[in-house]
Amino acid sequence: MADQGPMTEAMYYILLSLLRPGHGYGMMQRVKELSGGRLEMGPGTLYGVLSRMSREGLIVLTGEEGRRKNYAITRTGRDALLAEYRRLQQMVADGAVLEVER
Repeated sequence: MADQGPMTEAMYYILLSLLRPGHGYGMMQRVKELSGGRLEMGPGTLYGVLSRMSREGLIVLTGEEGRRKNYAITRTGRDALLAEYRRLQQMVADGAVLEVER
């Protein structure tokens, strides 16, 4: 994952939401909550990203209850999420120069 460049915002928040395993609708609600309401994800975006992340080994399907598919983050996904978090932290630290130049 690190070799593929930065994560999309959708990927980042979906992985964050999957620190607690869950199903699609729950993930959409959790993404909205984690982003302070700034990011509302529709089903098309969610399931497209889930499919990609599943192929990349970042998440795993853990079971199905009727139409609900439950997912969990993998170790690879957790490592990728942490790497992205650190990258974002570094970007914010680098941008601190903006505060000095006011």
